[in-house]
Amino acid sequence: MSAMHKKSGLKTTLYIVVLAIMVYVLVYMPTPYIITQPGSADAVKPMVEVKNGDEKEEGEFLMTTVSASYANLSLLFLSVFNEHAEIEKKAERLQGKTKDEYSAEQVYFMSDSQSSAMEAAYEEAEIAYSIVPEHIFVFGLSKDPAPQGDIKAGDKILSVNGVPTPDNTVLSKELQNKKVGDTIEMQLNRSGETITREVTLVPIKDNDTGKTRPGLGVMIGTIQKVKPEDPAHQIQFKNTKVGGPSAGLMFTLEIYNQLTPGDLTKGHIIAGTGTISKEGNVGPIGGVVHKIVAADRKEAEIFFVPRANYADAKKKADAISTDMEIVPVDTAGDALEYLNNLDNKKVALH
Repeated sequence: MSAMHKKSGLKTTLYIVVLAIMVYVLVYMPTPYIITQPGSADAVKPMVEVKNGDEKEEGEFLMTTVSASYANLSLLFLSVFNEHAEIEKKAERLQGKTKDEYSAEQVYFMSDSQSSAMEAAYEEAEIAYSIVPEHIFVFGLSKDPAPQGDIKAGDKILSVNGVPTPDNTVLSKELQNKKVGDTIEMQLNRSGETITREVTLVPIKDNDTGKTRPGLGVMIGTIQKVKPEDPAHQIQFKNTKVGGPSAGLMFTLEIYNQLTPGDLTKGHIIAGTGTISKEGNVGPIGGVVHKIVAADRKEAEIFFVPRANYADAKKKADAISTDMEIVPVDTAGDALEYLNNLDNKKVALH
């Protein structure tokens, strides 16, 4: 091989190496930052199914989201030119959790929000119901002590040693006569697949008594089903691909609208955000400025916001010169009262 060919081959190799390094640095190299910006404003109706419900809606209820991306250098650079993007430290968002644990926690919060929305809507519609625990959800793993066995954030605990464990009470009863170091057989649901795993119990300090007891080394919560006394009013959620608790209010309004005759939207596009309790209290959320932008992009006319978030929401609405009416609420009842007094909007016939 001639010297010229060797030199040309060396240049090509060097070029490829430099290009690979640049791609890694710009695209794949992690940074300690998360970029948040306006997400979507999605119709709630396709996410909720009320048996025998009144589905007629001339307008729409929209739930709003925040887009959060783990930032690479390219995204950080582009965010400088995006007036609606904000940069925050990853550590502040995760608060010691892994990405998987944070995602699992958001899934749990969404499930809890859906249950609370059903309860709040049943309460407003004066429909009798009961709570039925379904299974235990793992949304985090302890660091000290760490779990001893193949159990992960996002797992559903179905049974222990063959005994079904629909809630924390049953699980505690099954573990109370065990000792630290004992091995138990657990049936788990992981990503839709039922699996069996052996887990060794670790020492857990009880915050109430200060005593040590055997445990799994995980953070858990009970997933429950809200069951109406009359099966004709059963509610099912579907196609909810986002996490977190902040869609609670909008879920409640959509459910109530289907449970009761008439159309609360009256032809209007109504967006909003806010957590919900079973008593119907609306709680504050994060990222309200991004949700205002998302709703405006979908041409929403009304935006329900928790009163604690109203000042920030109104400031952002004024900044983007939206015509959206920003309506602060303390309860689901406040939102329903506003909608009951809302004028009907003439909808063009097709």
